[in-house]
Amino acid sequence: MDVEQKLRELPDWRREGDEIRRTITAPDFPTAIRVVDEIAVEAEALNHHPDIDIRWRTLHLALTTHDRGGLTELDFTLAARIDAIAAKHGA
Repeated sequence: MDVEQKLRELPDWRREGDEIRRTITAPDFPTAIRVVDEIAVEAEALNHHPDIDIRWRTLHLALTTHDRGGLTELDFTLAARIDAIAAKHGA
């Protein structure tokens, strides 16, 4: 898998070591919570769960495949779904 190519397809994400990270700023706190809720549904569907830190209306997300020791297709699949969720909510 070409991580750099995948990141070109997901320009809001950046690589930090064995993770990819993104910050999302929602219009307000209730919207931020809705975004997290929708991410949780997608994460459960994929059985792949991001680290999420929420501070008011700002979400910090990190993805890695712990049991594989780094990045896999699952990380990029979930990242793309997170991007769609964020866009849907104007974040």
